[in-house]
Amino acid sequence: MDAQSYNAALTELRTVRDEIKRARAALTKLEADRDQRIGQLAAYGKAKAERIAPAAGLSVADIVALAPSLAPESLTTAEPAPPAPAAAPAAPAADDTLVEAAPEPAPQTGAAAPAMTGRQPSPAVSPAQAGSPADPGQGRAAAPDALRELPSIPEGPAGDSWFTHTPKLVSQSPNFTQQARSTVFLDTDTGVLVHRDQTHRLDLGDASVAAVLTAVFHVLPEGVERIYITAGDPWHRDADRYPYLRDAVAAWLNAPTPGWRTDTGRGRDRMAGHFVHARNPVGRYQREGGEQHVEIRSVGEWFDVDGADPATVRDAFVLLWQALRRHWNDAVIMGSPSQTGRDLWTRTIPQRGQHADGFPVLSEELRGLLHATAGQGRNELLTPPRVPAQLPQLVEYDRTFAYAKHTWKSPVGTPRRITAHTFAAWSEKEQQRALYGSGHWQVRVTVPDTWNHVGLLPAPAPGDRAWHYPAAPNATFTTWAGGPEIHTALTNPLAPWRIEILDGILWDDGKPLDDWAKKLKETWTNLSAQAHFQGDPQQARAAHLASRAVRSILLYGIGAFAQRPRMVTGTTPRTMERDVPPDAEIISFDNELITWQKPTGFSRDPNAHPEWAAAIWSGARAALLTQRHRDDNTYAGALHTPPGTVVAFRTDALYLTAPQPWPHHHQPGDYLLKGHLTHPVTAPTTEEELLALRDAGRTALIQTGGGA
Repeated sequence: MDAQSYNAALTELRTVRDEIKRARAALTKLEADRDQRIGQLAAYGKAKAERIAPAAGLSVADIVALAPSLAPESLTTAEPAPPAPAAAPAAPAADDTLVEAAPEPAPQTGAAAPAMTGRQPSPAVSPAQAGSPADPGQGRAAAPDALRELPSIPEGPAGDSWFTHTPKLVSQSPNFTQQARSTVFLDTDTGVLVHRDQTHRLDLGDASVAAVLTAVFHVLPEGVERIYITAGDPWHRDADRYPYLRDAVAAWLNAPTPGWRTDTGRGRDRMAGHFVHARNPVGRYQREGGEQHVEIRSVGEWFDVDGADPATVRDAFVLLWQALRRHWNDAVIMGSPSQTGRDLWTRTIPQRGQHADGFPVLSEELRGLLHATAGQGRNELLTPPRVPAQLPQLVEYDRTFAYAKHTWKSPVGTPRRITAHTFAAWSEKEQQRALYGSGHWQVRVTVPDTWNHVGLLPAPAPGDRAWHYPAAPNATFTTWAGGPEIHTALTNPLAPWRIEILDGILWDDGKPLDDWAKKLKETWTNLSAQAHFQGDPQQARAAHLASRAVRSILLYGIGAFAQRPRMVTGTTPRTMERDVPPDAEIISFDNELITWQKPTGFSRDPNAHPEWAAAIWSGARAALLTQRHRDDNTYAGALHTPPGTVVAFRTDALYLTAPQPWPHHHQPGDYLLKGHLTHPVTAPTTEEELLALRDAGRTALIQTGGGA
C-alpha cells in the first residue's frame, strides 16, 4: 500500500465511522421506544413476560428487568436461605450482645463487638478480614453478577501510603480581592436585554452565538463580560436535528463566530473553553486580536426563573449581592453558584488559630476512592409490587435547604486507616465513638430476615456511579457508607441491620464549613423573609429567586468540594482530524467541526475536599430515612411511614401515598409539604411519569391554597 492509497483508505474509514455513529444514535432511539412500549404492555393486567419477550426480541429475563411486575411466580418466590452459621436471633433481649461470626476464621483478638444503643436492641458490629469473600451462608446476594465492584484500599504498606495529604496543596484564605464582571440579562425569546438600570430590545435573528454577540455589543459598545440567558434556551433551537441535546448544544457553542474565538482563559479564576451541558451550558469567547472576553451562561444554574422577566432576574442578583455583603464585605457574585460558594468559603478560612495554615488536600488515591464510593443524593423510584399499582394519593415532601442541616461537623486532620483487625482490637466505647464520628467505612451488610420496608444503605448498581438500595430480607452486599448511614442502619426504629466492618477511613471531627454555612443560612433566612413580607410583587419575586440562589451557592459549593475528575471538551476542524487527541472520545460532529472530550484526572485544586461532600451527602441520605425534631419530640422520614407507602426518593424529597403530621418551622432540614394529589393515581414506573405527577401535585396544592 502506497501513501496515496493509505490516505484514501483513511478517508473511507472516517466515512464508515460517521455512519456507525448515526446508526448507533438511531438504534438508541429505537431501543428507548421499545422499552417504553414494554412498560405500556406491562400495565395490562393479563400481560405475560413469555409473550412479550419474543415480540420484543428479548429474553424473559430482559423483560422482567424492564418490568419487574411481570416476573414469573417461580422467579419471585425466593428459595429459603441456608441458615447462617452462628447467626444471632432476630429479636434479642435488650441486654444481649450480638457477636456475628466472621466469614472466615480470624485470629482471636479477645475484643467484643459493640452492642449499639438506641431505640431498638442493636446488633453487633463485628470485624471481618478485609477483602475476604462473602459467606454463602449469609443470605441471598443482591445480584452480584450484575453489579459493579467498588474499589478497596490495598492491603499493607501500599494502602497505608494513601493516608496522607498531597504535598504543597492546601486550602488557604485568599490574599486578593475578587473582581466583579459587568453582567447583562437577556431573554432570547423576546429580545429584551437588561443592563443595570437600562432595558433594550434586540433583534437576535436566528439566536446563534454570532447573532447574540453582535446584537449585545451593538447596543453596549463598551462591552460586557457576562451574558445570562434568562429564557429562550437558544442552544436548543436545532435540537430536532440531533439525537441528543448535548449534540445540539455543542453545535450551537461551536458555530462560526466571526471576529471571535474560543476563550483561552485569564485571571485567577481562569476558566477556558466551552462547557457542554444539556441544560446549562457555558460559552466562553474572546475577541480576535483583542483583550475582550465574554461568557454566555444560563441563569438556570442559579434558580428556576419560572417566567420572571430579565428585570426581575437582575433585581434578584442585586438583592443577592447586597445580602451576601452583610457577611462578606468583599463578596462578589461569580459566574456560577459553585464558583461563588467556594470563593466565599475561602474567605471564612481562619487566619489565626488551629487552622490558620489552611486545610491540606487529601492524597489523590483517597480522593479517587471517595469519588468512586461516595454517592450524592438518593434517587429511587419504587414500582409495583413494592407499592400499590393504584396509589390512593401522592404526597411530596421536600426537605427545606436540606444540605445546610448537615454542615455543622466535617472531617479534618490527617486521616487514619482503621482495618478490620484494628477495629476488633478496640473497646466497645472506642468502636461506638469511631462509627459516630467522621468516617467512611467499607462494610458487609445483611438485611434482617423480617425486613419489609425501604433499603437503608447504598450498594453499587450497574452503570457508572449508579446506586441502588437493597431491601430484600437476608440480602447481603458489600459497600462503602458514611457514619450517619451506618448509625441509621444500626439504630433505626424498625429492626437493626447487621454490619461487618471490613476497612475504614477515620478523621478528627472539625467545623471547617460551619462559619460559611451559618452565614449562608442567615442570608437565606433574610431573603426568605423579604420575599414573604415585601409589598411590591416584583421585589417579593426577586427576593424569592435570590433566596433560591443562596440555596444553590451552598448546594453546588458542596458539590464543588467533591472535585470530580476533570473532563476537557474541545473541537477540531474536520480538515485537521488527525489532530484529535488519541485518547479522546468524539461526542459530536458536523461538516465543519469534530467535538471531543477526554478525561484529564484530578487537577491540583487547593480546594478539593471530597471528604466534606461525602459526609454531608451521607447525612442527608440518612435524614431522608429518619430525622429527630427535638423541639417537637417527634421523628420524620421514610422509616416513620407504614411499609409500602414510600413511592420515591429524589435527592431532598420524599413521595408518599399519605400525608404525614411532620413539623415544619421553616428551618433547614424540615419537611415541607410541596405537592399533593388527593385522588387515586396510577403508580409511576418511569422518572418522566413521576415528574409529571410531581408537577400536577404542586399545581393542585397551590390551587387549594397550600404550597411554598
